[in-house]
Amino acid sequence: MTAWMTALRAIVAREAMRFIHQRGRFLSALVRPLVWLLVFAAGFRAALGVSIIPPYQTYITYEVYIVPGLCGMIQLFNGMQSSLSLVYDQEMGSMRLLLTSPLPRWWLLFCKLVAGVAVSILQVYVFLGIAALTGLTMPPMGYLYALPALVLSGLMLGALGLLISSTVRQLENFAAVMNFVIFPMFFLSSALYPLWKMAESSDLLRDICVVNPFTHAVELIRFALYQSLHPWALLWVGLGFVVFFLLALLGYDPARGLVGRTR
Repeated sequence: MTAWMTALRAIVAREAMRFIHQRGRFLSALVRPLVWLLVFAAGFRAALGVSIIPPYQTYITYEVYIVPGLCGMIQLFNGMQSSLSLVYDQEMGSMRLLLTSPLPRWWLLFCKLVAGVAVSILQVYVFLGIAALTGLTMPPMGYLYALPALVLSGLMLGALGLLISSTVRQLENFAAVMNFVIFPMFFLSSALYPLWKMAESSDLLRDICVVNPFTHAVELIRFALYQSLHPWALLWVGLGFVVFFLLALLGYDPARGLVGRTR
């Protein structure tokens, strides 16, 4: 067990050092949701009306409504960026060296996920702090309740990124894959519009949003920030993490994934 925890600390520390030296990554992670919050929210609010009624039956402004969705955006982009570093590690050979460790492969990949989740949670809370300074506050205890939701949603989105990284062979192809995954997942979710508003436009569009795992990640965060639990979202986010992680393990199987890439 000592060796397992040593591996966890080492991988988390490596990811933390990489994050510290990549200040642009931190700034971009904050600028992106702040632009959506401060610039685009006015237009979207005009489309929805001044107030909406979310599932917890309280009136809130549109800007406050999309804060959880933007938290999910940060975690989604961070999960993809973490997987980008995995593709780079594969090309440089460091990923192969890591997987030759005597520790189980699933534990090493899980450590990579934990490291990425830790970085994403830091980014989310900095964003929430900036949002609070602008007057977009949540219930005080909601920030604490949101932590387990952020951990689970971060694991699911990180596992999705891990799965994608196991299928991409070249670094230059990864940007196109990221855009193909990120934007449909983000826009076809409840991050910007509630599901009932989607249904007013199209039942098919609403159904697509319902089966989108990112929708359930956002709803889990949104309810947690209001000190509530969304059991259905919790179930689907947990199930999504298990499915994505198991598929990623198959992708990183030496007999199928990394070995096949070198032929």
